[in-house]
Amino acid sequence: MSEKIPACFLWLERIDFTEAYPLQKGAARYVSRFREPELFLLLEHDPVFTLGRQAKKDHILAPPELLDQEGIKVVATDRGGDVTYHGPGQLVGYPLLDLRRHGRDLHRLIWMYEEIIIRVLAEFGLAGTREPRYPGVWIGDRKIAAIGIGVSRWITYHGFAFNINPNLEHFSYIVPCGIREKGVTSLARELGQEVAVTEVIEPLRRHAAVVLNLEWVETLAGEEALSYLREVAAWRE
Repeated sequence: MSEKIPACFLWLERIDFTEAYPLQKGAARYVSRFREPELFLLLEHDPVFTLGRQAKKDHILAPPELLDQEGIKVVATDRGGDVTYHGPGQLVGYPLLDLRRHGRDLHRLIWMYEEIIIRVLAEFGLAGTREPRYPGVWIGDRKIAAIGIGVSRWITYHGFAFNINPNLEHFSYIVPCGIREKGVTSLARELGQEVAVTEVIEPLRRHAAVVLNLEWVETLAGEEALSYLREVAAWRE
């Protein structure tokens, strides 16, 4: 095993996508310049449909007035993939990693994100699987985690969305990830009981360190994590 890579784990709690996105991009510039510590952002978003570079607008099935009623924004992004949903009850991970230290291989990166979630699911007694045609993690034919990544100057951004206890009805307003023939699920639905997102943070943090070969040099939460991220994101050459 190669030497572990220093990284900071930031649990940002709930933050709107339109605020988080520029912070993520600014922090990615910082990692590109200094290379370490890498950053692992974990958070929940307010309800939003994000459109990847391959998204088709007709994959949003609900009319604008229903989206307004439900408080769901629609935002175009520069990640890969189609349309996906983010909202409360879903853990969204944005690892800002230097791919030059992680194999320079996007397929391996996707595999690692899937592996983190599969290992977390195993702790809850669930068997997550991969579907070769579609990035993400599945339980049977039901998707429990979506993956969509971006890379700029070898630095990764965007990442994964892991359904813990979101409003699954919101997924019926879209064709999730452009996949019509399969369903969507959550950890709470599969277990048949309520699960708080906070119950999943520590297992996810632990497995992310192992799979990505990271050493957490700092773990911050809430306002402390957000202040740190804002400071890093504001850096300019």
